[in-house]
Amino acid sequence: MNDIFAVINLLLLIINGGLLLLLLIKVNKAGQPDLAPFKQLAYNQERLEIMLRDELGKNRQELTFNTKVLREELALQLHNFTNANDKKFIQLTQMNEQKLDKLRETVEMKLMAIQNDNTKKLDEMRVTVDEKLHATLEKRLGESFQLVSERLEQVHKGLGEMQQLASGVGDLKKVLSNIKTRGIWGEMQLASLLEQVLTPEQYAVNVATKRGSQDRVEFAIKLPGKDSDDAAVWLPIDAKFPMEDYQRLIEAQEQANAELAAAAAASLETRIRHEAKTIREKYIDPPNTTDFAILFLPVEGLYAEVLRRPGLCDSLQREYRINITGPTTLAALLNSLQMGFRTLAIEKRSSQVWALLGAVKTEFGKFGDVLTKTKEKLDQASKQLDAAAVRTRAIERKLKDVEQLPVPEAIKVLGQYDGDEPEEQN
Repeated sequence: MNDIFAVINLLLLIINGGLLLLLLIKVNKAGQPDLAPFKQLAYNQERLEIMLRDELGKNRQELTFNTKVLREELALQLHNFTNANDKKFIQLTQMNEQKLDKLRETVEMKLMAIQNDNTKKLDEMRVTVDEKLHATLEKRLGESFQLVSERLEQVHKGLGEMQQLASGVGDLKKVLSNIKTRGIWGEMQLASLLEQVLTPEQYAVNVATKRGSQDRVEFAIKLPGKDSDDAAVWLPIDAKFPMEDYQRLIEAQEQANAELAAAAAASLETRIRHEAKTIREKYIDPPNTTDFAILFLPVEGLYAEVLRRPGLCDSLQREYRINITGPTTLAALLNSLQMGFRTLAIEKRSSQVWALLGAVKTEFGKFGDVLTKTKEKLDQASKQLDAAAVRTRAIERKLKDVEQLPVPEAIKVLGQYDGDEPEEQN
């Protein structure tokens, strides 16, 4: 409604504007304004507004009435539509319930049939699985029992071996717990290393290295003197195995007891120093021996623990002239000494080698003279053979016209030729 009223006002404004424009045109032409048209225009506009108000009032009442009627019709139609939808929904619900009932019955029947079929097939599968499982279980159990029997037999054998090993370990423990047998074991290991690297002439056993002393070192390496006439110089080697101190250190380290480990390490160091001092006092006697000796530790772990003590090896070398070695380092030292022995032997025999080379050179000169004479003889023989070949060809040319006899007759006349000439009779 407001839109219609706005359109009408717009039309009135347009009409008034057009009239005002005509008046202005007339004023411009005549030069004097004419007010009568304006009055008429105002009167017409007032009537038009009154008519528009009346018309708008009627239109508003009609629109209100039409709206009310339309609302009532819409409400009635909506009510009817709702009732119809309710009825259709009820019918649809009933139809769906009926169809669902039928579908439920059908599904239940199908499920019952499927269940029966599955039960039957499951029974068949159960029978088949039971048969195969029974056969498989019997086979697997048989194999498992056989394997278990074999393993038990192996375990039984292993237990026997373990018992033997335990017995051997017990014997070894007894050996290592006895100071005398432990020393013998260290000496045997040292002797084995010396036998593997050196020759029997390069070392000796139970040698009295110090003059005026009855103490004998276990092993001593025989080093050559400065000259060939000088006496040999001995390098003393003694094996020591402080088992008790080393065992206490290992047990303390396994228990992670720092105080016990430190005390055991200090005790081991004291024992090593005492042994080094004893070796120096008993066996080192320059110039009969070297100014140092070797303390052999037969276990690598013990040797490593001694090396771990800060400054111990340097102190033993400086104070007691004792070198600490383990199985590996002693083998390397012996190999180095063996190379030195070989070098010295080569130096001693170098004069003999030069004399032998001189004799060979003289004999080789004589051999050259003999070869020259032999070559001359061979040249003479070659010339004689060439002359004989020339004479042979000349004889063949002379005999070319002579009739040749068959081979059997020739053999009868000349005899069989076997490639050897008959010896001349003096």
